[in-house]
Amino acid sequence: MTPAFISPASPCTIGTVKGPGENGNQYVFITADNRHVKIGEFVYYEIRGTETLKILGKISARCLIEHLPDRIFADTEISPETIAALVGFAHPNPEIYEVAVDVIGYFDPGLGFMNPRKTPDPGAKVYLADDSMLRLILNKKQPGQVGSAHIGALLLRDPGAVPIALDVKELVSTHMAILAGTGSGKSYTAGVLVEELMLPHNRAAVLIFDPHGEYGTLTDMRGHPDFKAADGYAPKVKILKPEDIRIRVSSLDYADILTLLPDMSDRQQSILNKAYRLLQRHKRGSYRWGIQDLISAVREADTQSDDDGNEKLGSSAPALEWKLERLERSDYFHQIEHTVSPRDLFEPGQVTVLQMNEISQEEQQVICAAVLRQSNQARMNTHRELVDAGDSENYLPYPVFILLEEAHRFAPAHEPSRCKAVIRTILSEGRKFGLGMGLITQRPGKIDSDVLSQCMSQFIMRIVNPVDQDSLKYGVEAAGRDLLKELPALTKGQIIVAGVCVNTPVLCKVRKRLTQHGGETLDAPAMWQKHFQAHQVAARKIEEAPLVGRARPKTVRGVSIE
Repeated sequence: MTPAFISPASPCTIGTVKGPGENGNQYVFITADNRHVKIGEFVYYEIRGTETLKILGKISARCLIEHLPDRIFADTEISPETIAALVGFAHPNPEIYEVAVDVIGYFDPGLGFMNPRKTPDPGAKVYLADDSMLRLILNKKQPGQVGSAHIGALLLRDPGAVPIALDVKELVSTHMAILAGTGSGKSYTAGVLVEELMLPHNRAAVLIFDPHGEYGTLTDMRGHPDFKAADGYAPKVKILKPEDIRIRVSSLDYADILTLLPDMSDRQQSILNKAYRLLQRHKRGSYRWGIQDLISAVREADTQSDDDGNEKLGSSAPALEWKLERLERSDYFHQIEHTVSPRDLFEPGQVTVLQMNEISQEEQQVICAAVLRQSNQARMNTHRELVDAGDSENYLPYPVFILLEEAHRFAPAHEPSRCKAVIRTILSEGRKFGLGMGLITQRPGKIDSDVLSQCMSQFIMRIVNPVDQDSLKYGVEAAGRDLLKELPALTKGQIIVAGVCVNTPVLCKVRKRLTQHGGETLDAPAMWQKHFQAHQVAARKIEEAPLVGRARPKTVRGVSIE
C-alpha cells in the first residue's frame, strides 16, 4: 500500500528525539535549528513497517537549554561568534533548543488523522513537514472544489505556499463562530467566507443580520468576473435597509410583543397574556391578525361581570390599548406587510443582508427572533413534508445559512434575550434540518457559553481581554491550549482555524477580499484635516468677495472671522 502522502523532495531533518514529553501524546526533540522551530509549526517522525507512516505533530513549546555564557551577550561591542571561536567552540550554532511536539497522527484519506499512540524512540529523526505534504493533509477540500472555501494560507510558510480551504458542508451544517477583538478583522474574515459561499462552486443561500450596515459592499459581487460561471450563474445580492423591513404582527409571539411594550405591570402582563391566548384561539389558522384585533382581545380579557350580570371594563385595558396603539405606529410591525418571509430571504445563489443599523436594540431583538423562528419552522416543515411548493412563504427545499453579527447582543451570557432560546434551538437541532448559523462577536466572554460550545468550527483572531481569553479555554476546546496562547500576538488578518471544517487546527493568514470591505475604521485625523482645509477655503472666498451695500462683518457659520 502506498503511503497517503509522499514528499517529492528530500526530507528536511531538523532534530533528534530525546524522549517522551509531559504526557503520552507528546515527545521532545533536540535541535540547533532556531529558524524552523516555531510554535504551531508542523513536523513529523517516521514509523517503518509494511509501510512507512509519517506521524505528524505540531510544535507546542520550546526552550533554550544550552548557549554561550551570558557575560558574552552583555557587551554589545563583542561578537559572540568571535569569543566562541577563541574558546574553541567551532559549531556554527552554539544554541541548543529542547522542543515539545504534540502528536496529531498519520493521515488516512478515508478516516482523517489516526494517532498510533506510539511515541518515537530516542534518537529518531524529526523532519519538517514540507508544503506539498501539508497542502494534501490539512484541508478536507482543496481550493476550487465543490464544497470548499479558500479562507487564506498557512501563516508560518511563505505567502500562498499552503492554501487553507475549509469544508463548507461541515462549516454550515455544524455551525461556526468568528471570535476576535475590535479591529482584528472579524467582519473582513466574514466577508471572505460569504464570498466563498457565493462563488460558482458553492452557490449558497445566505442571510446576514447586519447591525452596523457593514455588508452592503457585497453588491460588488454583481458583475464581478470571479463570481460568473459558464452556465450563466451570477450571485444575487439583496440588501434590505431598515425602511424595507416589515414584520407581520401575527408572526410575533407573546414574549415578542411584551418586549416591545414599555413599563408593563404584572396585571397588564397577565391581561396581555390572556388576550394573546384568546386571539390565538379566535384566529387559529389565520396568518393575518393585527394590533386592533389584539386590542379587542385585551378588552375581552379585562372585562368582568358583576353579580347583576353587568359587564365592566377593568383599568388595565385602557393603558394596554394606549401602548398597543403606539406599537401600531411602528415602522417595522404591520398587520399585512411581511418582507422577511423565508422564501423572500433565501435562495441558492443569493445573499440577503438585513441592515438594522437604525433600529433600536429591542426592535432588533424581536425582528431577529421572529425571522429565526420562522426560518427554522420553514426548514423543519419542508423537511417533514408538512408544506409544499404551494406555500409562498414557508417552503424551503434547500439548506440555508444565517450569519449573525454582534452575536453577544442576541445571545448574552447572563441577561435575558428574545433571541437566545431560538438560537439555542437552531444550534442544537438545525443540523438535522439543514439550517446552519455563524456567530460573530468581539466579546466571547459575554456570549452564552451553551451557544458558543455548540459551534463546531471556530475562527479565532487577536484577543487581549483576559476574560474573553479564559472563556475560549472552556468553550473552544478544538483550538488547543498551545495555539490559544498565541492570541495576544496575532496581528490583523491572522487567524486560528479549528474544528470540523479542517483536519487539524491551523494558523492562517486571511486572503484578500474580492469585494470592498465595508467595515473599515474611520481615519479621524485625515477627516479633521479635510474639514479644516474646506473651512479655510470657504473663509478665504468670503474675505475676497466684494461687499455690496454697507460693510458688514465677515462671518463663517455665524462666527466672526475679523
